[in-house]
Amino acid sequence: MSTNIIEVRDLKDMLEKTGKLYGDRPGYKIKIGEEKYKVYTHKEIRDMINYLGTALISLGLKDKKIAVIGENRYEWELAYLSIVCGTGIVVPLDRSLPDNELEELIERSEVEAIFYSKKYEETIKKIRFSEKNKLKHLISMDTTEHEEGIYSEKELIEKGKKLLEEGNKEFLEAKINPEEMNIMLFTSGTTSKSKVVALSHKNLVSNVMDFASVLTVDSSDRILSFLPLHHVFECTVGMLYSLYIGAQRSFCDGIRHIVENLNEYEITFASFVPAIYESMYKTILKGLEKQGKLEAVKKLMEQNKNKTMEEKKEIFKDIHKIFGGNIKLFVSGAAALDKEVEYAFRDWGINLCQGYGLTETSPVIGVETDDNFRVGSIGKALPSIKARIDDANDEGMGELTVKGPNVMLRILWR
Repeated sequence: MSTNIIEVRDLKDMLEKTGKLYGDRPGYKIKIGEEKYKVYTHKEIRDMINYLGTALISLGLKDKKIAVIGENRYEWELAYLSIVCGTGIVVPLDRSLPDNELEELIERSEVEAIFYSKKYEETIKKIRFSEKNKLKHLISMDTTEHEEGIYSEKELIEKGKKLLEEGNKEFLEAKINPEEMNIMLFTSGTTSKSKVVALSHKNLVSNVMDFASVLTVDSSDRILSFLPLHHVFECTVGMLYSLYIGAQRSFCDGIRHIVENLNEYEITFASFVPAIYESMYKTILKGLEKQGKLEAVKKLMEQNKNKTMEEKKEIFKDIHKIFGGNIKLFVSGAAALDKEVEYAFRDWGINLCQGYGLTETSPVIGVETDDNFRVGSIGKALPSIKARIDDANDEGMGELTVKGPNVMLRILWR
């Protein structure tokens, strides 16, 4: 269990305090070509956020709603943080939405600006002049300069840098109310119309601090981003958590490249949905069968069940090499993990844990840890969360109710 908890009151406070500790550490390792990478330090990340936030305020976007849509990439994260840490309210949009739904959410959320990647350029350009929305500024994550009334995120970072150097401290000195809504998340519900979950800085940082208190992931770790960033799980446990602990973060090239990326970035921590682990498991078994080693490995698994994880890691080092040989922790969430898969990973000495949460709880409620582990369990509730099962039947099945600083402010039916 980790004990190095830095108390933070909001995300701006988090970036400032952890930036002083981890400024020189690598924060992003980004692929820029065939076997070519660019590394941004934690100081450089925080500088870019400050520059971009300064530029956004200069565009008249203080206290406005601003949307972000695109693939997982560092420009998405810079946009999100520059909005939420002093500019206005961030509205992360689902990158898988069809055009008509995306258009509807832009209208409903009343955003006045949107960051977007090239994939969404056509759609955004098409709706920019619609009288039904409030869009004033379009910001591309991919262009390098201002063109046709569309801003370049890269150019805005440079503009903000110049403004800061000239003494503009509006973003730097912006005050955050940690209990106000600063994050608007559209989430599907039981009704036909998606609802808006209103989250605050307090919701998110309380969850980050809780998570850090139970996991042994730290600034020496390398994290792979795979799950969609507009989902609060990847946003909190991936982006915010890695910034909080000063870890290095890289972005997955897609589902077919997971194992390749785990190897090339020497990843130590990653989160996936159960289907990914189940696919990995089947692939490993097929490979062992092809090599004629399956029965021997099964026998070894049975014989060494009671060994420590470190001892198992040595015994099954060839399986560890498949994932790059550096994995410290895998987390599974979003659905129940097949027990057979969980048992197998543990028997191979691969630390695979389940967690549980939802958008309305920012999101993590419980997670298995080295101290509290049981196959098939989602672990214990995080330290600041109170949880209980109401109206349980004879089998203990009932409604999980939770209370804590991570619980959303409210639901908006916009």
